[in-house]
Amino acid sequence: MKWITKLIGFMGLLSAMASATCPAWSSVQAQQEMAKLNEKLEKWDQAYYQQGVSEVSDATYDGLRGQYNEWQRCFQPSEKPPQPLLATQGKALHPIAHTGVKKLPDRIAIARWVNGKTDLWVQPKVDGVAVTLIYQHGHLAKLLSRGDGEKGQDWTEKAKKIPTIPKTVSGPLANSVLQGEVFWKRDKHIQKTMGGISARAKVAGAMMSQSDQDLLQELGIFIWAWPDGPADMNSKLDTLAQAGFPLTKIWSIPVSSVEKIAMLREDWFTTPLPFVTDGIVVREATEPAGRYWLPGKATWVIAWKFPPAQQIAEVKDIQFTVGRTGKVAVVLRLNPLQIDDKQVKRVNVGSVKRWQTLDIAVGDQVMVSLAGQGIPRVDEVVWRVSQRNKPQPPTDKMVTPLSCLFFEVWCREQFIARLAWMSSPAVLNINWVSVRSWQQIQQNLSLKHIFAWLTVTQEELLQINGVSPAKAAHLWQQFSQVRQRPFRQWLLAFGLPLPRAVFATLPDSQWSQLVARDELSWQKLPGIGAVRAKKLVEFVNHSQIAALVVFLAQQGIRGFAD
Repeated sequence: MKWITKLIGFMGLLSAMASATCPAWSSVQAQQEMAKLNEKLEKWDQAYYQQGVSEVSDATYDGLRGQYNEWQRCFQPSEKPPQPLLATQGKALHPIAHTGVKKLPDRIAIARWVNGKTDLWVQPKVDGVAVTLIYQHGHLAKLLSRGDGEKGQDWTEKAKKIPTIPKTVSGPLANSVLQGEVFWKRDKHIQKTMGGISARAKVAGAMMSQSDQDLLQELGIFIWAWPDGPADMNSKLDTLAQAGFPLTKIWSIPVSSVEKIAMLREDWFTTPLPFVTDGIVVREATEPAGRYWLPGKATWVIAWKFPPAQQIAEVKDIQFTVGRTGKVAVVLRLNPLQIDDKQVKRVNVGSVKRWQTLDIAVGDQVMVSLAGQGIPRVDEVVWRVSQRNKPQPPTDKMVTPLSCLFFEVWCREQFIARLAWMSSPAVLNINWVSVRSWQQIQQNLSLKHIFAWLTVTQEELLQINGVSPAKAAHLWQQFSQVRQRPFRQWLLAFGLPLPRAVFATLPDSQWSQLVARDELSWQKLPGIGAVRAKKLVEFVNHSQIAALVVFLAQQGIRGFAD
């Protein structure tokens, strides 16, 4: 049944994404935003493909390239997505074109593709730079960058400085064309925890620039295609290994089921590998003759990428939450996205100050990842829209540690947060009362202040929609029993700004004793400095606190009656 639940959740995510992807822009604004992003993408392309310089991370580039295509689908559906600006210097013709690999999104799509096929093999999708190796008469004649698939740059001189690339071969490989990946060799790289570490950009930089020449010594080669080579895959792998390309044989695994494919994908995602990867490749052993290979036309090979550690999401709305002490947190509502097994729709960016420092507006694109315990976080803002639409946050004068002790419409959130705090096990320990319960109680009974629930009757609780007679009886019993809690627990419920460790040794057992203390008296307690002492004096003498003390005294709560 678990897979059914996951499938329903995934379909719900797809539905939400389909309905929430397109920004609410006018045609003029859409044109402006797309032109601005396209200009930036072209600038990055030029730096990357012509100069070997990566100005942004691979994740940022890939995410924004995908976002541009989404915008084009929304506002220019009749136009084809633009291809990355490839190296204009790439004039060397590939003897056999690079086809590229179609990426399938999930296990269901993989199962459809696999159905009816035999002699399948799985390889890691090594993350580096694709190249063509041309051997003539047993010698490496050329090494070309992939470029646009038909033409690329001549990197032969750089190839001579890479020790792992055989300069001479024999036998069937003496006159051959190979396709593969130049990659950055790593030691025990775990993709799930370490991510892409910009390996692709490092390799491109080493191959295209005059700097990073030492990095050439750290590069490896993974051959993933031998067009017009032996028809038998085992024979092909053995020949490559004997010629100095051992990784292909080590990391090519025969498979006959989707289960085995999924198992390998998970293993290679979570265990140490000698290279950076971004997924797996599944290929048929039988391939067409090389003369039929065309860019984007491969039907005999597909890729299934790993779930990205980071994803880009559009900010749909910006909201503010207020805690019981008046602390304001900023929450971004995002276009739904899936990171690992977690569906992410909202992310807390912290304080108003941090939000303002990050300069996040509605419509911006943010990079999101999962922190410890799967909590979503914003790593950076990767794209800012031109129109800076930002809501006004609550001011410090409105929300404070002493605001919302009495209910007002504008401070509903802080009021509910105070109720949730005091009912928690560490304070008054009122069982069966969640945040949702307090929201229902407040909506139906209109509590005037944070202790008004002490006078709520069982009959009133029964009038709340969704509260059963059993729950009403339990809540009323809980509210009644709370009256017997010790004085110190009620001080916690108030939110008295005293360190938790001091509560255990507080000698006072009456509220009047607290009111009688001045700042010097408070400072005699351990851990109380001048600043906190001033806050304590202000707290116990505050007019609304005094009104609540009178109410508790009327209810016979221990420590508050004279």
